[in-house]
Amino acid sequence: MKRLLLILLVFATTKNMGQQMDNKAIETAMVKAMEWQEAHPIFALAPTDWTNGAYYVGVSKAHETTKNPIFLAALKTQGYRNHWKPLYRTYHADDVAISYSYLYANSTRKNLVDLGPTKEFLDTHLYEPNKWKDGTDKNKEKKILWWWCDALFMAPPVITVYTKQTGEEKYLDAMHKYYMETYDLLFDQEEHLFARDTRYQWGVNEKDLKEPNGKKIFWARGNGWVLGGLALVLTDLPKDYEHYDFYLNLYKKIAARIKSLQHEDGLWRTSLLSPESWNHGEVSASGFYTYALAWGVNNGILDKATYVPAVTKAWNALAACQHENGMVGWVQDIGADPQPATADSWQNYGTGAFLLAGSELLKLER
Repeated sequence: MKRLLLILLVFATTKNMGQQMDNKAIETAMVKAMEWQEAHPIFALAPTDWTNGAYYVGVSKAHETTKNPIFLAALKTQGYRNHWKPLYRTYHADDVAISYSYLYANSTRKNLVDLGPTKEFLDTHLYEPNKWKDGTDKNKEKKILWWWCDALFMAPPVITVYTKQTGEEKYLDAMHKYYMETYDLLFDQEEHLFARDTRYQWGVNEKDLKEPNGKKIFWARGNGWVLGGLALVLTDLPKDYEHYDFYLNLYKKIAARIKSLQHEDGLWRTSLLSPESWNHGEVSASGFYTYALAWGVNNGILDKATYVPAVTKAWNALAACQHENGMVGWVQDIGADPQPATADSWQNYGTGAFLLAGSELLKLER
């Protein structure tokens, strides 16, 4: 009996050491990714644009999980440098994404952050008229506030965190109103995926856009924005909120579909239904999926036996896309539809997705 107990103790200790070693490697990879990204700043419009917004969401979650001060230092530095301000296009969801990192920094120390600029943005964005809300934009696809699926990552997580910190629940109802507009417009009830915008929907345009294999075009990163955004929203959305079940059920539906589209190498292709179009993995979409699926397991929403193997395989594949210097490659450039990537293609939002994935893998009981 004593011998059996000793064997069990050794097995448990070895298993725990193995997981600690794996976690150490994951955190090391995350730190290297952030250090490389901080040394190679990049943005599309300004340091407060959506690309940095997505990147610093990853940095926020990296600190939340690891408590490593290097991540918090980066968050504070960029926040002070930006004077805690979003970008200037108050009608555009992209331009408030950076506020997620401000709100996270604010949670680490009371009164650290000036939330005034974020409140001003949200009040204008959600409640004031603009050319998309009133349908006067010259582009026919831009007839609702959040007319592209990426927007569901950019604004809703900010709104749920802002509500959590301030207690101003009116923002949740405004969020739900505009989220439902996007859902009703872009969610494909047959495929359980989001079209990027109305240009990629069938039966809406004079000539339906399609992949060479005849399938509908579903962009991997576009759906990564949605699924990653849902995980972020559900993290802070009160469970007693009247529409909570809508977000939970949508998350489960998309998560199951995304898992079914994972490739044997662990990554997802840029075109979800036409993987042969660009037959290689893509890191930004795969990072968001890995984060969202691992989050579901960690929160008891997704079945562990079903999803842990997929998530573990995905992280191993993501880690293989990181260069020795910390750069995360195989990231598709800025776009709106499936396009190729290479081992040397990178973007800050790809690093953010990598950090998000690592932040949940560290919590995963493997």
